[in-house]
Amino acid sequence: MESFGARLHRAMRERGPLCVGIDPHPGLLARWGLPDDVSGLERFSRTVAEAIGDRIAVVKPQSAFFERYGSRGVAVLESTIRQLREAGSLVLLDVKRGDIGSTVAAYADAYLDPSSPLYVDAVTASPYLGVGSLAPMFDTAARHGGGVFVLALTSNPEGGAVQRARGADGRTVAQTVIDEISQLNADAEPLGSIGLVVGATVGDTGHDLSRVNGPLLAPGLGAQGGTAADLRTVFGSALAAALPSYSRQVLSAGPDPAALRAAAEQALTDCRRVLGPEKLTDGSVTTQ
Repeated sequence: MESFGARLHRAMRERGPLCVGIDPHPGLLARWGLPDDVSGLERFSRTVAEAIGDRIAVVKPQSAFFERYGSRGVAVLESTIRQLREAGSLVLLDVKRGDIGSTVAAYADAYLDPSSPLYVDAVTASPYLGVGSLAPMFDTAARHGGGVFVLALTSNPEGGAVQRARGADGRTVAQTVIDEISQLNADAEPLGSIGLVVGATVGDTGHDLSRVNGPLLAPGLGAQGGTAADLRTVFGSALAAALPSYSRQVLSAGPDPAALRAAAEQALTDCRRVLGPEKLTDGSVTTQ
């Protein structure tokens, strides 16, 4: 089975280095003139999927904004995932799950096993019970050609107290996570399937991302204050591995589908100015 890293590498080559989030929070529903209920959720999600699903490399639904409506909201999430996958986007479900043993294995089955109605291409995960606790998730991902993006350096101000704390060996928690994921991706071609989440607003990280050999998801662009130009400062020599992610800046252009597409195209143009119009995650180029 083709690995997630290989599929992501191809998607970024063909569609460009961009991830767009689907975050149907109440403020956006109101901005679109939609009710804060399941019908509004369904219309919002379907409009976004139809507008950008056939042109964006990665689309990232935020599970919490679906779960808040209970089982009917989860049903909308399942439908949205199907629409996006049928349109050709890779689906990265933002769930930030983390646990141990059979519980984390159950989370993995829920999202990364093709038999599940919530099956997606990749998920976000929390490593703060130890990176090793996520091994069942990594194993399930590898078995089914999926991916996992592990939190490393997040942009929320509270994160630094944990992520930049130092262990007995002098490394920060974040660098320990980075190093362990780098080992898991060693020798992967053309790109590892285990990525990291590094916020676009964290500035110069002071951390070594050069050996990750996997995708570096960069949320926080647009409405959260990050700019495409900030990616150079954040990622430095690892810039070619960045997967920039926008949510509200694109979604706020709705509900007109053409305006959503235009906003996504502008975000992609901004990112290409920094990453290079033909730069791939491994630093190679394409003529497309």
